[in-house]
Amino acid sequence: MRTLSDIHATDCCGVAATAEFLGAKWTALIVHDLSEGARRFCELERACPGISPRTLSERLRTLEHEGFLERKSFPESPPRVEYTLTQKGSGLLAIIHEMSRFGHDWLFCGHEHHHAAVETAPAAEAASA
Repeated sequence: MRTLSDIHATDCCGVAATAEFLGAKWTALIVHDLSEGARRFCELERACPGISPRTLSERLRTLEHEGFLERKSFPESPPRVEYTLTQKGSGLLAIIHEMSRFGHDWLFCGHEHHHAAVETAPAAEAASA
């Protein structure tokens, strides 16, 4: 009998691979910020309060190495570097959008409200009675 650990232990489990990649602290936030267009290092640093310059630099290097973003240097003084998402990086945006929607709908709403799934349950029970 196959177990979940058997499935996730294989190299071909897309869910496990994506979760491991996006689970690295700051990665999803950096990709989300880059969804709005090219950003400079200092802009990304401001967009992620609490991230150290070293950590941001490491995440950007990893994202570039894995093909999720492109680093473009401009021959100016002082030097200017911008980061943009590649097609592969843009592929993550649907996942990140759903994470954002889920967070807004279920995790940090500052007020109580009912969700469609919760509201339909009593109606379905009443209809079957």
